[in-house]
Amino acid sequence: MMFMKQIASTVKFPLSHFAAGHLAGTRAIAVPLRVAIEQAYCSKSGDIILDFKAVEVTQSFMDEVIGRLILSYGPDVLKKLIFKNCSNDVKAIIKFIAADRSDQYLKQNTH
Repeated sequence: MMFMKQIASTVKFPLSHFAAGHLAGTRAIAVPLRVAIEQAYCSKSGDIILDFKAVEVTQSFMDEVIGRLILSYGPDVLKKLIFKNCSNDVKAIIKFIAADRSDQYLKQNTH
């Protein structure tokens, strides 16, 4: 995939490949990224780096990426993800989605 760079067992995804200018904003744009991350995760590759250098994201975009991953694989999927070069706004979005979707996953998968 042209938007993925593999370094040893680590896979890096520059989010600039998914941005229109400096913004990655829609769920539709996020789907190919999520699919590529899922493939890397399921192939048991090493860490998966999401590089936000010079990119801002919307909550919808990040929910499609990490929210769907958490709902499919559980909160432990986050242990394989490394978020680099995040602005404070991006960090806040990631924290909110991770907490919300982890809670939702645990409620649905706990007896």
